[in-house]
Amino acid sequence: MINVILADDQTIVREGLKMILSLYDEINIIGEAENGEQLIKLLENSLPDVILMDVRMPIMDGVQATKIIKDNYKNVKIIILTTFNDDEYIFKAIKNGADGYLLKDAGSEYIIKAIKSVYNGAMLLDPEVTVKVVKAFNSIIKNQSFNGSHDINNKLDLLTPREMEVAKLVSQGKNNKDICQILFLTEGTVKNYVTRILGKLELNSRTELALFINQTNV
Repeated sequence: MINVILADDQTIVREGLKMILSLYDEINIIGEAENGEQLIKLLENSLPDVILMDVRMPIMDGVQATKIIKDNYKNVKIIILTTFNDDEYIFKAIKNGADGYLLKDAGSEYIIKAIKSVYNGAMLLDPEVTVKVVKAFNSIIKNQSFNGSHDINNKLDLLTPREMEVAKLVSQGKNNKDICQILFLTEGTVKNYVTRILGKLELNSRTELALFINQTNV
């Protein structure tokens, strides 16, 4: 059973999501919130596996809420709900540790797939808006200074060959169990590799790692 909390300021959106998710026995809605502040208070008593959260909300938006939640509840997965024109917000949410994003008008099967994917440790990038987010990521990351004169490719040189293998598999959307089977490693070892990779590259999430690797042509 995957416990889910919905966060969206529009009642009609929450009701629609509840209707969709109620059709699947493996999904359990344990709470709702109208904004990020309300959501964070809710987490004090009800900790979910996955949060579906609108990026634009009053009082506290999804970008701010993502940072606070990831700082305090690292194991809670966050999927950002967005419209096609919210790519700037999405990128900021990914920088804050969001595990992925999908469009609000996504089909029911895709929403369920998204929840299961992030729950199992994979990242989720909606193909319809990924190109815009990758462009934003590329523009920002190429203007950053990595250890002085190091460029992006030199940054990758910090990774061991095995870490590079794991990073590439993460960028392909593989979850920890998939990587275990492909590289014949234990799940704990894979988790340790991912943690070290994120630390070396100064990234915050698997999703951000996937964006980083996919724009390096390695």
